[in-house]
Amino acid sequence: MSEEPAAPVVVDGEDRSCVQLLLELRGHVRDLPHGTQVHLIAADPAAPLDLAAWCHMTGHVYLGRLGGHDRPTYGIGVAGAARETSTASPWRPA
Repeated sequence: MSEEPAAPVVVDGEDRSCVQLLLELRGHVRDLPHGTQVHLIAADPAAPLDLAAWCHMTGHVYLGRLGGHDRPTYGIGVAGAARETSTASPWRPA
């Protein structure tokens, strides 16, 4: 019997800047189990660069832009042993 993959966690970043998105994303992924996919909706044009860099720094997996969505949506795979980032500056290691 195979388990169905869990539905992705959707985070609607609306028109927030990447700094605000990373702060919100940091809080969302902290308690999610390894392998959970997060779909982040983000209008900020810097999102793909910042998300890829943040994932590289923390150990989460950047899945890139996801097709089939009306608004720009990016996928992130939650890592089991991610590296923490600074509470006030999520783009810096803790």
